[in-house]
Amino acid sequence: MKTKQLAWLLLSVFACGQPANDSAESAVSQEVRATAETHADDTPVPTPVATEEPQREVITSRIAYGELADSNLHGYLSVPADATGSLPALIVIHEWWGLNDNVRDTAERLAAEGYVTLAIDLYDGKIAETPKDAMKLMQGLTDDSERALANIAAAYKYLSAAADAPKVGVIGWCLGGQWSLRTALLLPDDIDAAVIYYGTLVTDKDQLATLSMPILGLFAGNDPIVPRDSVDTFRKTMLQLGKPANVYIYEEAKHAFANPSGMAYDKAAAEDAWEKTLEFLATSLAPDSLF
Repeated sequence: MKTKQLAWLLLSVFACGQPANDSAESAVSQEVRATAETHADDTPVPTPVATEEPQREVITSRIAYGELADSNLHGYLSVPADATGSLPALIVIHEWWGLNDNVRDTAERLAAEGYVTLAIDLYDGKIAETPKDAMKLMQGLTDDSERALANIAAAYKYLSAAADAPKVGVIGWCLGGQWSLRTALLLPDDIDAAVIYYGTLVTDKDQLATLSMPILGLFAGNDPIVPRDSVDTFRKTMLQLGKPANVYIYEEAKHAFANPSGMAYDKAAAEDAWEKTLEFLATSLAPDSLF
């Protein structure tokens, strides 16, 4: 990506649909504070999203999927044990706790549906056990978004080249949902599908106009981090642009209702969102035709 384009993207995605008189810095600070307040009494306990057994046997290995100036990038690659040939792939982006076992297990569950999944690590090996630690890690990530964008670009390159994936999608929850959309904005001509679980949104029409891939958005009706008006604006703007976006709001659910880790799990909303996710990915990435 050209330097000018990357600089523009960094300025753009920081805004996240905030009013024009808010600085990018204050918008990010507000988001970090809102996330910390929402998860103040939370712990990264595994939920059924992570603990349900995969539909088929999956092979998982820790790999280096790229490198930055000072370190290798490590994540978990999962593949169906009985798959043959090239499979479509998913970049899996963790929540604010980091790339813990719960996210890895969920990536395995997705892989069992017929994908190569790469659970990437935006925290460089660090994992939070408390909201205070998670807030520090999230703040560090937002302070160095250029590094995160390079990390994601490396993940895409690995899946499209080394894993020979014919199509590549992206999925994430909470913090990862936000970065799922940022991934689509970073690679609008390359990403084939994006799933956003209650991530903060970009609502600027010019930015969203660059997107061409189908998008699935899954949001909570009770969410202080991603306000309803932001979701409504995003949906309206995508509709005006003629973009393929399906946006659902679970009115009774709270933020993080389908997180692999956390205490806000909502069984009805999470199970419905999972089914919608699988249907969306099957349509957008067509894994079955590649077995």
